[in-house]
Amino acid sequence: MMAHKSNVVAMLLAGGQGSRLGVLTKNIAKPAVPYGGNYRIIDFPLSNCVNSGIYTVGVLTQYQPLELNDYLGNGQPWDLDRLNGGVHVLSPYEAIGGAEWYKGTANAIYQNINFIEKYDPEYVVVLSGDHIYKMNYAKMIDFHRKNNADCTIAVLEVEWEEASRFGILATDENDRIYEFAEKPEKPKSNKASMGVYVFNWDKLKQYLIQDENTEGSSNDFGKNIIPTMLDAGERMFAFPFRGYWKDVGTIDSLWEANLDIINPNVDLDLSDPSWRIYSRNPMAPPHYIGKNASVENSSVSEGCEIEGSVDYSVIFSNVTIEEGADVKYSVIMPGAHIKKGAKVYYSIVAENAVVEENAKVGEIPEHLKNPEDWGVAVIGADSTIKNGSFVEPGVMIKSGEEV
Repeated sequence: MMAHKSNVVAMLLAGGQGSRLGVLTKNIAKPAVPYGGNYRIIDFPLSNCVNSGIYTVGVLTQYQPLELNDYLGNGQPWDLDRLNGGVHVLSPYEAIGGAEWYKGTANAIYQNINFIEKYDPEYVVVLSGDHIYKMNYAKMIDFHRKNNADCTIAVLEVEWEEASRFGILATDENDRIYEFAEKPEKPKSNKASMGVYVFNWDKLKQYLIQDENTEGSSNDFGKNIIPTMLDAGERMFAFPFRGYWKDVGTIDSLWEANLDIINPNVDLDLSDPSWRIYSRNPMAPPHYIGKNASVENSSVSEGCEIEGSVDYSVIFSNVTIEEGADVKYSVIMPGAHIKKGAKVYYSIVAENAVVEENAKVGEIPEHLKNPEDWGVAVIGADSTIKNGSFVEPGVMIKSGEEV
């Protein structure tokens, strides 16, 4: 064989601004947001690729890509530092025709046709960079192949009241898709697209070029490519997924997804050796828990020093929680410092933020006169909550601020 022919190329859309995550994505792309004590959101689709035997991955970045690019590096932690294939960060500045921003998900792939062509793949897998889940894409590709499909979409049955937030599919008894509606007001089914697609590359390329030349197109998979392929009668199938999947696009969902890792009733085992989630972690010493500290139902990462009380929380690496501090139902990101007597309840505290002595962040919902006033409090990276201050539930403090 003269040239390496990779059968599958994965394209990971990691360019989203993540505006609903507010201060947490002010300086970093959403897929680089820390998750689960030792990870970042992008570790999940990348690890899924490697565990599925897909070793050629294009990561399409756009908004605040620097930290994400540094984090990915040469791909070594995910076994993606390869001579043939490997992980490639694809920003719009290196795409066809120079510095044009990606206009939509389909346009982002269109601008990187040359990258995909280099590997001459049979199949292209398109993934989102902002979902927490474990999935074997190889099984989905087999399903695609067996159905002689042009496009296969992974689907998850969602609660009916949630259905209008998703692209909703209607399928026949053979899982063939006959109808697709993007965020319908009155959904006809509860089968939701997970934003995980397998395409025959020759077919996808044809539709990407056609879409690019269509006046007024949003250049989006859900709004344009999928409906156009369906209208043209292409063979499109729904691959049923059962398991944990969370779209971490909002503060509440990010907070919930973090706390899910310590919930025994949730099917998300991050320590399963058969499907490892890989990440790039700075080496840190083992965590230290003082003799008067109390830690219950929590996940504590290396490098932490805990002298206070922690309950049902996820504590990332190199966090300090001083004596008399009380942390409940919260997510404390790397390097944050919670000082003596401070209280942090139902909150997300971002990287290197400081909560000074006797300050209070967030509230326990039952302690509010009106529980509807409740929300997750968010402290941006590098900010300081001064001695004795109170940050109310649902309030967001910007990165670098002193309050």
